[in-house]
Amino acid sequence: SGKSGRVSVDAGGAEVLARSGCVVHDDRLELRFRVGLPAKGRSILGRAAAGLLARDLPRALEAVRWASLDAEEVREQVLLVEDHHHLRDALAGRGLVAFVRDGSILPRSSGVSSEPLEGAVPFESPASLRVTLPTLHHGDVTGMGVPEGVTLLVGGGFHGKTTLLEALQLGVYPHVPGDGREWVVTRADAVKVRSEDGRSVADVDLRPFIHDLPRGRSTASFRTPDASGSTSLAAGILESMELGAGALLMDEDTCATNLLVRDARMQRLVQHETIVPLIDRVRELHRDHGVSTVLALGGSGDYLEVADTVVMMDAYLPHDVTARGREVAAEVPTGRAEEASRPPLAVTERCPVGRSFDARAGKRERVRSRGTRELTLGRETIELSAVEQLVDDSQVRAIGALLKRAHRVADGDTTLASLVAALIAHVEREGWVAVDDSPELAMPRALEVGAAINRLRALRVSQS
Repeated sequence: SGKSGRVSVDAGGAEVLARSGCVVHDDRLELRFRVGLPAKGRSILGRAAAGLLARDLPRALEAVRWASLDAEEVREQVLLVEDHHHLRDALAGRGLVAFVRDGSILPRSSGVSSEPLEGAVPFESPASLRVTLPTLHHGDVTGMGVPEGVTLLVGGGFHGKTTLLEALQLGVYPHVPGDGREWVVTRADAVKVRSEDGRSVADVDLRPFIHDLPRGRSTASFRTPDASGSTSLAAGILESMELGAGALLMDEDTCATNLLVRDARMQRLVQHETIVPLIDRVRELHRDHGVSTVLALGGSGDYLEVADTVVMMDAYLPHDVTARGREVAAEVPTGRAEEASRPPLAVTERCPVGRSFDARAGKRERVRSRGTRELTLGRETIELSAVEQLVDDSQVRAIGALLKRAHRVADGDTTLASLVAALIAHVEREGWVAVDDSPELAMPRALEVGAAINRLRALRVSQS
């Protein structure tokens, strides 16, 4: 299959992911890849195919034998991955959302490259936020700890606040040696959320953020095929919490302003508002639900009133300006008041039904991906470009395989979080071959599998 004469190995990029192309057994290592047999038209070229399979492939396999590898390079990558997992699992116990080691190189060479930027300023933690964490293999490591609670990343344009946020959102994955972000570690339950005009929303209880619509329309089970920026952001926050998010990562540039904040002048002008902005919920999120927020800001200074930590990026270096932020908040009062009408901040769980996951298109099943941007399931196309923590095409292919199986688990009584957990547990227990025999699948997080389900326009649920 595939292109004639082509051997395709799903090696991946900067992030280290569990892949179906490599399976470690007790007594052997299994490598799986795709081979396009040499062909002319619809006929296989027998001798060329025999040479490819019996001569060329065995020679290529010699290059991956242990004796042919640089043992120290292999060992270093394994130890880095183990230490990343170790640190990631330890963050919550230290009251941290994330950790960035001093000396890390966060900028990339371009917006379409994962290569580190040559000549970039190495990261250096402010002394007040510096922590030292033990590792399994590399001794103690020192850098900036991002505390739980409400953290603001501020600074002028092009000074590095978005670069830092992007590094944090990808810190849920280990990175290969030399990437520069090997020691950026973020809790596994951290989710990047953003506005997403035009996305579908399936029966989400939006009342914590949007309520009392005109003509008495309820938002207790809100459904739309074409959400606005504020509605999609509210849904994204609540859907992430439903799936178990413990931290939200947000960039003001990609979030609807009216869901982030409503200033004093607008409060005075518009008396009857249906939106409770995040600024009036963000401390409650942490206090009552244990959900921290890291928000990159350039214009919404009202958030200084509710921040626990304020980090200012100046010429690509972080500075702890929390105390100064509180002084500014006191010196320049905004006159803003918390929204008086605030329904309880609660998350209503939903239970998908099996018919949501129909992979048939006519008489055949169709599951197809388009990079990390789109996934086709049957007659439905799921738009994934705003799910920013998907980093590999193979993760999207894997989500397609899981969703094709989801109808076996979705019974209208199993919650979305439990459904996703069951799908991933099946793969971890039985291996990818039990779900799909493709050698080009990479394990997604439960949070991204759930995000794909939430963007399925055919999704039907009952509320638990």
